[in-house]
Amino acid sequence: MASTEKTFRAEAIYPIGDPPFTQFASRRSVVHSTKGMVACTQPLASEAGQRILKMGGNAADAAVATAAALNVTEPSSTGIGGDMFCLFFDAKTKKVHALNGSGRSAKNTTLEQVRKELDLPSSTRAKIPTKSALAVTVPGAPAGWVDTVEKFGSGKLTLEQILTPAIELAEEGFPVSELSASFWKAGEDSLRNASPNFRELLKKDKSAEHFVRAPRAGEIMRNPTLGKTFRALAAEGKKGFYTGRIAQSIVDVLKPLGGHIELEDLEEHMKRGAEETTPISLKFRGQNIKNTAAQRVTNGTSDGHFVELWEHPPNGQGIVALMALGILEELELSKKIQTFALEDHNSAPYLHAIIEALQIAFADASWWVTDPEHSPVKPAELLSRSYLAERAKLFEKDKAGQHLKGQPPSPAQNHCDTVYFAVADKEGNGMSFINSVYDGFGSNIIPQGCGFTLQNRGSNFDLGPDNHPNIYKGGKKPYHTIIPGLLTNGEEGERQLHSVFGVMGGFMQPQGHVQVLLNMEVFGMNPQQALDAPRICIGAGLPSNDSEDVSMGTVYIEEGISDEVVRALRQFGHDVEVLGGWGRGRFGRGQIIRRHVDEETRIPVYSGGSDLRGDGCALPG
Repeated sequence: MASTEKTFRAEAIYPIGDPPFTQFASRRSVVHSTKGMVACTQPLASEAGQRILKMGGNAADAAVATAAALNVTEPSSTGIGGDMFCLFFDAKTKKVHALNGSGRSAKNTTLEQVRKELDLPSSTRAKIPTKSALAVTVPGAPAGWVDTVEKFGSGKLTLEQILTPAIELAEEGFPVSELSASFWKAGEDSLRNASPNFRELLKKDKSAEHFVRAPRAGEIMRNPTLGKTFRALAAEGKKGFYTGRIAQSIVDVLKPLGGHIELEDLEEHMKRGAEETTPISLKFRGQNIKNTAAQRVTNGTSDGHFVELWEHPPNGQGIVALMALGILEELELSKKIQTFALEDHNSAPYLHAIIEALQIAFADASWWVTDPEHSPVKPAELLSRSYLAERAKLFEKDKAGQHLKGQPPSPAQNHCDTVYFAVADKEGNGMSFINSVYDGFGSNIIPQGCGFTLQNRGSNFDLGPDNHPNIYKGGKKPYHTIIPGLLTNGEEGERQLHSVFGVMGGFMQPQGHVQVLLNMEVFGMNPQQALDAPRICIGAGLPSNDSEDVSMGTVYIEEGISDEVVRALRQFGHDVEVLGGWGRGRFGRGQIIRRHVDEETRIPVYSGGSDLRGDGCALPG
């Protein structure tokens, strides 16, 4: 029997290459529950969160358990070496809270020093290379996890209990999922080249005793050093990560690679912790949502006046989604776009309006979004109705990109790896949580004996011109792509949770927020349908060598949008590229948990969707 088993190799059972699901859309049904729900990209991580809910923890407790488990099961996208943001809806107070767990650049560095080390002329418009040790910023996730539990948790469970599911996955091993195996394989060479500790995140190949490789789908992968890191955080809290062995390992691995993070930077972040900020929001009343959306029931009464989208303030890019929605509303009020009917979903006029509104919003954000301690403008200024109406004047009904001339560049859409997940508990609390190491295993640099990679968020700083608000500075937070989303109905005091949702994937995130929200509220889709629907993603807008004008950039269209629409968008002047198969990863992977109250029994019901572009699921309680 044993010899027979040995003949079945993992690569034979799960062939390497395009699996069938990338060739056609699978069908998923929306999932319902009355006892809470976890929706994320990895079923094993969903189970970790559900285990905490069943132990009496709330949505915040379960979110941290899920985040840690995702670090184990999908390390190319997320981890304790990265940053986190969350939005928490408190069912008792009806308030939305925001926690910014992002880290800063090395305090002992200067812009001039970084330019010199990268051999860049003064004031050059440039970024830090994503795989440079200079791009590593202080990990904010560990402090963010601890603060999430302390500020929003149930108080019924210890941090050790909350991290135990992830510790077990790391130490005992888990079978690697399909997409995670693909991401791992794509990052294999980068991991090898980034630091001497690459073996901690690769699997020993028995066919060659001294060879390691990325794990394949269905193979068991262990990461005992990550389990040891989690145990230190569980036992000592923030101190277990930001001082002692782990902190020293971070400093030691970066120094010979040209990085400048010091023990002082880590200790300072430990003392600061995650920052509880005031979330920003926009009440969207456009597109006749009171008549066209699917039934919205909050405490038994329909609220057909608006839906309120909540986002993090800068240094996150959530303001892009709010600005785009506000511009769309102004375009409708000024009759520049129609009130779209159900049959207009993903039509050329609809997508043209979405594309243009997002490009205008990104052009602003690429200049103004930065560490709020260094920003010359407040979010309220960019979200004022007068400002949005003025920006909407740049829109032309049948021409693409006219507004980009003379404007700052829109950030490039790149393949950035992040995990977003949603949690709701039976008490009515909702947690929208996002955690990331940024671009494919982040910097790929692994501190010795720690089992995680360090993020490369510093690559989002601008290195010129000198007056750019997001210009590099020591001890500063960069422009941040990761954003959780949350929807509510009703005015303050009577506010009710509508949905916790998000779409991960670099600069795709606010684009996903806008499209998924409109899918639900304008076109009446349930959470799963809203995620399944084909999406668009705008690409880079970059200046040419001899002009400050900005090119329109590619508009990526997901397979499933008709050829007729593609032709019409090209006639408008959009540079369109249709993507299918593995290319669909560009459109992000989303999760939604939506709440309503059953009309007859008055029991709250949670309805979950999980993106078919990912490995995950919505797991009911």
